[in-house]
Amino acid sequence: MGDSRLQPRVLSDVERLTLQGWANRRRTAQGIAMRARIVLACAEGGSNIAVAARLGVNRGTVNRWRARFLRDRLDGLADEPRPGVPRTITDAQVEEVVVRTLEETPEGSTHWSKRELAAKVGISPSSVLRIWRAFGLQPWRTETFKISPDPLLIDKIRDVVGLYLAPPANAVVFAVDEKPQIQALERTAPVLPMLPGTPERRSFDYVRHGTVDLFAALNVATGKVIGRLSAQHRAVDFRDFLEEIDRQAEAGLAVHVICDNLSTHKSPVVHRWLVAHPRVQLHFTPTYSSWINQVERWFAELDRRCLERGVFCSLDDLKTALEDWIKHWNDSAHPFKWTKTADQIIERICRYCSRISGPAH
Repeated sequence: MGDSRLQPRVLSDVERLTLQGWANRRRTAQGIAMRARIVLACAEGGSNIAVAARLGVNRGTVNRWRARFLRDRLDGLADEPRPGVPRTITDAQVEEVVVRTLEETPEGSTHWSKRELAAKVGISPSSVLRIWRAFGLQPWRTETFKISPDPLLIDKIRDVVGLYLAPPANAVVFAVDEKPQIQALERTAPVLPMLPGTPERRSFDYVRHGTVDLFAALNVATGKVIGRLSAQHRAVDFRDFLEEIDRQAEAGLAVHVICDNLSTHKSPVVHRWLVAHPRVQLHFTPTYSSWINQVERWFAELDRRCLERGVFCSLDDLKTALEDWIKHWNDSAHPFKWTKTADQIIERICRYCSRISGPAH
């Protein structure tokens, strides 16, 4: 017969249900799920060796948790408090790290490094880094912002966002902008292709073969783009591009064009053309707010997928690549989905202005 001391008492209904719930948890073999399985297996009878073989654990592990359960029941399966190594960093040192990071800068520098601050406080650099992580501090990072000084900021935001979220009936909306000075860059050495474990490599220096300007009009409803290449981006070039938009837009529809505040967009030659073409109406984004123009998102795709890693041996190569990419985009075009309402944007700008206008600023 087995040793009766190794057999747990009969489980109560509450204990059995609790153990079964713990046993079904997806935890590691060292967690409470395995401990519950050990006790349940012991309750079915059998020696430590038999239970250990059945569950694939060490015999000593079965003995430990069986004995703990006999002594303390369910409470015995919990982890006992572990004192660990005494703290070597005091609360005062933690506070000093946070306060110095937020309110001081080292002499001759703009921000603290972990080693400089560690030497100042008298702790290790890794301890400084752990404190920074705990408090969400990243003194090596910085971000930029620009609050638009446009006196018509709110009106323009409501106008542009309204065209995105609720475009007028019997109308087409285009987000329009220029991408000037696109460079035809050729690397001074052949590009080395990607290999397993090695990324594509290219020389850092290049030869420039000229530049070209790209006018683009993104149909916000379909995602299709009207593009036009030009040697410059003068007022007459913008007028010619408006004519191209007017020609390609479906007859009978009003044409709403979203553009920025570039002086060429407001020149007399453009104004005269708009008077002669009343179905075309310009809507201007707020000053310093190109982020609100959806065509900028398309330009980001153009940079990432066509220009950033492109190699162009001549200006003609660049023009061909741009025309081909626009055609490829239009073959599978999809619109960008605008989600923020005008009120949400204005509220966020107000919150940010409140933060930067406080006493600390």
